Amino acid sequence: MISQPLIRMPAVSAINVPPMVEEQLSATERDRLVARIKTLMAQHNAVLVAHYYTSAELQDLAEATGGCVSDSLEMARFGHAHAAKTLIVAGVKFMGETAKILNPEKRVLMPDLDANCSLDLACPADQFSAFCDQHPERVVVVYANTSAAVKARADWVVTSGTAVKIVAHLHAQGKKILWAPDKYLGDYVQKTTGADMLLWQGACVVHEAFKAEALAKMKLDYADAAVLVHPESPAAVIALADVVGSTTQLINAARTLPNPAFIVATDNGIFHKMQAVAPGKTFLEAPTAGVGATCKSCAHCPWMAMNGLQKLAQVLETGANEILVDEPTRQRAVHSIQRMLDFAAQQQIKPSVGGND
Repeated sequence: MISQPLIRMPAVSAINVPPMVEEQLSATERDRLVARIKTLMAQHNAVLVAHYYTSAELQDLAEATGGCVSDSLEMARFGHAHAAKTLIVAGVKFMGETAKILNPEKRVLMPDLDANCSLDLACPADQFSAFCDQHPERVVVVYANTSAAVKARADWVVTSGTAVKIVAHLHAQGKKILWAPDKYLGDYVQKTTGADMLLWQGACVVHEAFKAEALAKMKLDYADAAVLVHPESPAAVIALADVVGSTTQLINAARTLPNPAFIVATDNGIFHKMQAVAPGKTFLEAPTAGVGATCKSCAHCPWMAMNGLQKLAQVLETGANEILVDEPTRQRAVHSIQRMLDFAAQQQIKPSVGGND
């Protein structure tokens, strides 16, 4: 691994994490809302795209109405190919922005514009741009979990499914990398590729919370279980993994590996899809608390939990919460995204996004 230069990194401001508030509906209320939403979607020529980390109700509704449940980039690509004039993005704000960047001709709505991402919040565009200006010799590579403005400042956008291959490609060309925002994913990519990478110090509040010591003990308790870890997790947690990968890659591992059980270190919203593709298997949440703690795991993004059926119905009724990206920013951002898409097509890899990505 290339040793890091002694460079003072910008301080990452404390992230104001909202309290976890999940929608509580009776079965009757849920059924009425779903019926109302289906009617509204037909009236507005709308399609719903939902991230793996949203609620089971939203995931089921997306698939039942001809939408999709996927990672953030595939959500945007699906919307581009779909004939609907309105995209409803159930996820977090950068996902809505990515959808708008790739689909400028469509109206993009979200259930809650305050549904954000700790990685996005930890990388303010003005601070990041100034830092890039201090290191003009480095190729700027940013993770998909960033704002449209940060993507516009980048040379490349990557996902957890493409990051290693793209950085390895740049490293082979002798390029030095400025990476943002996730320090754990950046560290994983750096160790895997050997590239010279200067890492921005952001982190996902969900994945950073996984605890290696408690996970090691859990592995002993469930000897037949494979450990699936998203690379936004700390290095000590990644070191215990049987499979490290994006959301899509972890779902595929759950489906194809022979293990009867899996310990999963990513947002527990993914369990709904894992159980659907591997119904005979057991899925266990990796621990987010230390050994001996009362709470074992609380691995769910509070911003993802802001999405719900009630807010979705309200947005369809009012047209509120539209995502807008100014055209100069969109054009610069789409260039850095398109580089990744072209590379993925050449390499025949799926550019799947993990995490709050």
